[in-house]
Amino acid sequence: MNQIPTLQSFIAGQWIGSTAANPLASAVNGKLVYHTHAETIDFEQSLDFARRAGQQSLLAMDFQSRAACLRALGKYLIEHKETLYTISTHSGATRADSWIDIEGGAGTLFAYASLGRRELPSGNLIPEDDVIPLGPTGAFAGGHILVPRRGVTVHINAFNFPVWGMLEKFAPNFLAGMPCIVKPGSSTSYVTEAAVRLMQQSGLLPEGSLQLVIGRTGDLLDRLGGQDIVTFTGSAATAAKLRVTPNLVANSVMFNAEADSLNCAILAPDVTPDDAEFDLFVKEVVREMTTKAGQKCTAIRRVLVPADKVDAVTEKLIARLAKTRVGDPAIEGVRMGALASHDQQRDVHHQVEALMTSCERVYGGTADFSPLGEGASNGAFFEPTLLLCRDPDAEGGAHDIEAFGPVSTLMPYRDIDHAIELAARGKGSLVSSVITRSPELAARIVPAIASWHGRVHILDAEAATESTGHGSPLPMLKHGGPGRAGGGEELGGIRAVKHYLQRAAVQGSPTMLTAVTGEYVRGGQTYETEVHPFRRHFEELRIGESLLTHRRTVTEADIVNFGCLSGDHFYMHFDELAARDSQFEQRIAHGYFVLSAAAGLFVSPGVGPVLANYGLDNLRFVNPVGIGDTIQARLTCKRKIDQGKESPKGDPQGVVAWDVQVTNQQGELVASYDILTLVKKQGVGS
Repeated sequence: MNQIPTLQSFIAGQWIGSTAANPLASAVNGKLVYHTHAETIDFEQSLDFARRAGQQSLLAMDFQSRAACLRALGKYLIEHKETLYTISTHSGATRADSWIDIEGGAGTLFAYASLGRRELPSGNLIPEDDVIPLGPTGAFAGGHILVPRRGVTVHINAFNFPVWGMLEKFAPNFLAGMPCIVKPGSSTSYVTEAAVRLMQQSGLLPEGSLQLVIGRTGDLLDRLGGQDIVTFTGSAATAAKLRVTPNLVANSVMFNAEADSLNCAILAPDVTPDDAEFDLFVKEVVREMTTKAGQKCTAIRRVLVPADKVDAVTEKLIARLAKTRVGDPAIEGVRMGALASHDQQRDVHHQVEALMTSCERVYGGTADFSPLGEGASNGAFFEPTLLLCRDPDAEGGAHDIEAFGPVSTLMPYRDIDHAIELAARGKGSLVSSVITRSPELAARIVPAIASWHGRVHILDAEAATESTGHGSPLPMLKHGGPGRAGGGEELGGIRAVKHYLQRAAVQGSPTMLTAVTGEYVRGGQTYETEVHPFRRHFEELRIGESLLTHRRTVTEADIVNFGCLSGDHFYMHFDELAARDSQFEQRIAHGYFVLSAAAGLFVSPGVGPVLANYGLDNLRFVNPVGIGDTIQARLTCKRKIDQGKESPKGDPQGVVAWDVQVTNQQGELVASYDILTLVKKQGVGS
């Protein structure tokens, strides 16, 4: 007889747990597959390890190296994904469901690795905005910086996405340099445990950066302090209870909630049964009902349809739902698996019964429902269920009750204003979809419902070819919503990383601000040497290294030649009379001529470490340059970013941003910008 394995927690660098506690059954056939462990976790030790070893190992790295580590972790998980797919079948998930969870989770690591490499600096400090002068001469200035918080993040996750749910939070907090303790939903925690084992076995995880809790959190929340963060995904009711934990309130511990919500999809009145968008709407509703057996915080719970199209929509939905094969995911052709647990099955049944007091059933709930597969009758299956609420203006019902499974409620609306009103009755949702062919209707509906939703998905035939769908949060866009949805934000690109960083205003002289931020601030100390900055390799350059160029007087021939070369014959450059009547009262040089002339002043033309100029940032033409004006440029090393990249020829290189100031003979600024270059590192050919 095979012994049922006991899951373990990963605490303070050790796997703990050998005594069986709560049984965890397969959602497919009800057979016992795992136990949680009975051992009590010492959370004082866990937090101490995270704050000591975790912070030390993470901050020994920087944004760029942590981004590279995320990429390597994502690659490792993909290489070992079949291990996770095998275990995930116990949760009732189909291969397609598990793809969202497993490969979607790894994809989130890749996405944040790319964002970090592209958008974050070297080091562990982000200058968040431009420094602004705080005095008349510029000797005193200020700005904002972001630095890693010196605490621990506690992630309390739901059961529905045991891998993605962990990694979508882990990726930004890891990139930000904070260690984390992850507590997955118990019913599917065996999948999370397997993922953490792979991550730990990869040898890529810095010590103390990730810990795993199987079972209860005990006194963990009571031990947190003001530098710590709690994130929660789950029911709105549980979020409300955790948010007011006395210790979290007393220490102002940051709390981010992403709660299940009563999301809606709106079929706009311009769409008819003959339109492609009508079928897209039906497919989207059915997909959200059946993917993960409807166990998605973003699933469509309320289906808002013009009153005169309710019958047509109902007919199409029933026909499509009837084709959905439900059963053991191992059986070919099965499109919907089981709910994650028998507890969840009972809860969905209870919520459907509550909904039936204000709705009627139009599909599902049949006595002869029989999922496919041996032993499936003992599984946690639930038939897709479509309800109809004929009085959507009544209080309660589907506006308040969520059955967290394959259940949606049709609601008729009278006109656009009524649909907008009904959408808001969800009291705050993660996502809403608007299906329309009309840009004018989209422009009217979206701003009106956006205040109640974290994300608005607009679907038409054009977008459908690439749309990721109503229920798919993406790493580069916000995931979260107001009100009932928790009021928090997750994902959203670099915004999510900033949730784990502390913002501080910093004031001082430009020289001091340069030293603190690692980024040159105008007015700060510069360093001029006999060696042209473009002749230095990446490692040799230091922030503030500068070159003041020789001067050049702009002539009429310059303007004429540049206009002929570029084809830009705008009147301000060539029409003497019109230019005289303008605000400049004279002909002026092309702005792009000024850029080109400045490049001619500061570029070192010979072969050297500077490999390429690949862009300009923050370009401004501040004052006009007229015929006879004399310009001069100052080039200063502003920022260095070591992304660990190589050129196509294999030469190691880094990114250098140069501050460029172009002035005229009065010392007035005429052009200001950053130029971005790829600079070769030492030890390679010149």
